[in-house]
Amino acid sequence: MLRRTKIVATLGPASNDQKVLEQMIRAGVDLVRMNFSHGSAQDHMKRAETVRAVAKACGRTVGILADLQGPKIRVRKFENDKIILNNGDTFILDAALDGLGNQQRVGLDYKELPNDVSAGTVLLLNDGMLEFNVTEVKGAQVICKVVRGGVLSNNKGINRKGGGLTAPALTEKDKEDIRTAALIKADYLAVSFPRTGDDMRLARDLMHAAGGKSMLMAKIERAEAITALSDIIDASDAIMVARGDLSVEVGDAAVPGLQKRMIKMAREKNRLVITATQMMESMITSPIPTRAEVSDVANAVLDGTDAVMLSAETAVGDFPVETIEAMARICLKAEAEGDDENHMVDHRTASQKFSRIDQSIAMSALFAALHLKVKAIVALTQSGSTPLWMSRMNAGVPIFAMTPLSETLSKVTLFSGVHPIAFKSSSKDHDQALRDAEDELVGLKLVEKGDLMVMTIGEAIGQSGHTNTMKIVKVGDHHKH
Repeated sequence: MLRRTKIVATLGPASNDQKVLEQMIRAGVDLVRMNFSHGSAQDHMKRAETVRAVAKACGRTVGILADLQGPKIRVRKFENDKIILNNGDTFILDAALDGLGNQQRVGLDYKELPNDVSAGTVLLLNDGMLEFNVTEVKGAQVICKVVRGGVLSNNKGINRKGGGLTAPALTEKDKEDIRTAALIKADYLAVSFPRTGDDMRLARDLMHAAGGKSMLMAKIERAEAITALSDIIDASDAIMVARGDLSVEVGDAAVPGLQKRMIKMAREKNRLVITATQMMESMITSPIPTRAEVSDVANAVLDGTDAVMLSAETAVGDFPVETIEAMARICLKAEAEGDDENHMVDHRTASQKFSRIDQSIAMSALFAALHLKVKAIVALTQSGSTPLWMSRMNAGVPIFAMTPLSETLSKVTLFSGVHPIAFKSSSKDHDQALRDAEDELVGLKLVEKGDLMVMTIGEAIGQSGHTNTMKIVKVGDHHKH
């Protein structure tokens, strides 16, 4: 059973051990996320090498997602690491304080806060656990009344309810980290807290300047990003529904509806989408998920997400391998359920106008696959754009992306329903190349004699953007001649 939905696992202390990493990859990790908030450039380089080596030993391709830290809108440290605030207390967020915080006040990483807030602003700290009401701003001091108290500890994040903190999406550290991501040849680069499409365009320019080829992913986690959603998606190759910060800014009840809307919008614009945050949170300390988590993962799959992501579960959790196994199991079951209901090759295909030949071929292949009961769709591809278009709609059959290029192989690890296969034809002849590809698939036991397949290929073999041929093949027929 080939799973369509991809699994992204965050690396961390729990997954550093090579044996554990190998078990995780065998359990079904398609892409690893490297969180650039932690670790040095050297750490990331070493880790990328390890991941690729272990994946190769397992006979799998695993992509790499480099995730930028973004602006740190956080409190600084306390004398005793934490304080307890009670409802009704007065507390000062002090941009001018350099020393350690105490029961009365704490310093800020983000010096602009006094300019971004005024009396009446609601601030949420530590993922919304604490709520402060700003009563006045005096110079560098933001004086607050504690509405919902609790424990406030070192370096906890600050959000403004409804959004509106002005920190630029790319910090100096991020610009440095983009160069590291280019060096390790990250397949995807995630930008934290973008507010506009321009934030993404700037990141792309910086990445190209550093010699990187990563696909760009916008993490949707600010209220402002929702209003600029269309432009942000246009400027990106992929988005991440980052439900943690987003939920704090727009309110938790709004997030499930937004998740559905974002996934639909991304797919319609031929972009990829990851659903992230707390998907299997309880499995940090438990070997089995809660019913609610099972439901959450399954619903993301039914919404049409390309991938589901694990954060702390695989980075610092006690059961990284079990979590991936559980996730894979839930995805497969949800996909089987979704297939009975609907195939997404719908009126959209019929009504769409295609300006590009390769895109028309991709859509024709899907249409044929649906009406002919084929076993597989096979795309001989250079850039990966043909399988990307195919993956935006669900034809209910696996798509095999066959390419000689390692960067294309690891890029398609995120594409829903697309499976990477390293393949180089010995021949420049079109028909021979297709026959070689067919033999390769038979050898891998992915198709068998008598199966129907839809295959796509370009006239100019080995060139990007030239897919212009679709062929319907019955496996084993070419051996008769």
